[in-house]
This record gives sequence, structure tokens and C-alpha cells, in this order.
Amino acid sequence: MNSMSASGQAPLADRSPPDPEDLYGGPTAILDCHHPAVQAFARKAIPLCRTDPVARAVSLFYAVRDQIRYDPYMPFYRPEHYRASTTLATGRGFCVGKAALLCALGRAVDIPSRLGFADLRNHLVPKPLRETLGSDLFVYHGYTEFWLEGRWVKATPAFNAELFWRQGVAPLDFDGCHDAVLPARTDDGEPFIEYRHDHGSRSDVPVGEIVAAWRRTYGHERVDRWIAAFEAGGGMREASLHHPL
Repeated sequence: MNSMSASGQAPLADRSPPDPEDLYGGPTAILDCHHPAVQAFARKAIPLCRTDPVARAVSLFYAVRDQIRYDPYMPFYRPEHYRASTTLATGRGFCVGKAALLCALGRAVDIPSRLGFADLRNHLVPKPLRETLGSDLFVYHGYTEFWLEGRWVKATPAFNAELFWRQGVAPLDFDGCHDAVLPARTDDGEPFIEYRHDHGSRSDVPVGEIVAAWRRTYGHERVDRWIAAFEAGGGMREASLHHPL
């Protein structure tokens, strides 16, 4: 596993060619890029004049960033919770769900795509969410990587534009050429995102790894309480007696 740079930002993109043994171009049970809803969303998001893979990836990024609402209180413990078509149907997801959707959309338009994961600290996490998690550390934060012009390029669609503005940060842009990772500081120079550890890339959502990491970081009892609340028809907010963001 690679570490984040000393500056607190993600390392340079991996320039190694995609491994043909990995499923960077086909569907999985979670990344259901063949699903009619995923295919339709991709077609709608990309203008007909955009045939270049870079331009198509950029269009998909903005569609997921702003049309799918960031919601950190979504269920997280089953593969179907991250399924691309499910995220489209609900219209919301946290970082991993949105990254998985973007990855599936990339594959839907024949762009080799995979998922990357990292632990990060959000210095501006809202108090209700901090108290729900018991931490400002977000483990297995997810982002997408597209294979464009011979290299992997990172795209982080997690936060909608309005969430950036509320944090005092200009929305994260993606040009298909440079890595789009969350910024270390706000526009006023205050600490914002600190990348702590890079877990590397995956061809699919590693649900078991994510849940195990959440248990280690947030505590078995807390995670079990969240799961029980979801199973009872509630959720993390109800389990923690907090209001949404």
C-alpha cells in the first residue's frame, strides 16, 4: 500500500497499465454498468458531440457530483447498498456509493475504470456527523480512477457543489487530465482535508474491508447499533439521536 504524500495530498496517479486480469471494463454485481438505468444516465449526461474519452469522463463526473446528493447516513454493510443502479434510484450516496456509480458509468461508455480508497481527516466535519462517528476520520473514503490517455486519473465526486460552498471551498473540478482530490485547505487557508493513508485501488467495492475498517475505527458497538437501526427501518441518525446535515 502506498502512503499519502507529506503535504497531506494524494500521491501522483499510478501510471502502470491496467492489468487485463482485473475487471476494469466489465460489470460486476455492484458495478452494474449494463443496467438500463445506468446506461440511460450515461447517455443523458454526455452531449452527443463528446466522443473523446476525456470529455466523456468529465461529463460523467459533473453529473454524479451534482445530481446525486451526498448523504453520509446511507446504509453501508451489504453489497447492494453500493450498487450503481440503486444509487441512481435513491439519488443519494456517500463517497463510496457515488464513486462506485461513477466507476460503473465509466465502464458503461467503455472507459476502463476502477475504485481507489484512502483514509482522510475532515477538519470541518459538521458537529452532528462528528458525534455520530465519534471521530473526524473517514476510513475507506472512496473515489474513482479513469484510464485516460495512457494513465490512471483520480476523480472524487463525493461532495455536491453546494456542500463545497458551505465549507468555504470552491467546488472540486475535474478536467480529465489532472487528479481531482479533495483540497487540503479552504479558500481562506483553513485546514480542510488531510489524507492519511492510501489503501490502493480495487476493481470492485470491497464491502467486507470497508465494514471491518469501520468497526476498527468507530467501534464494534457503534457500528452494530447503526446496522440494527437500519434493519429496524431507521438509520444512523436515529441510532445516534442526531439530525441530518
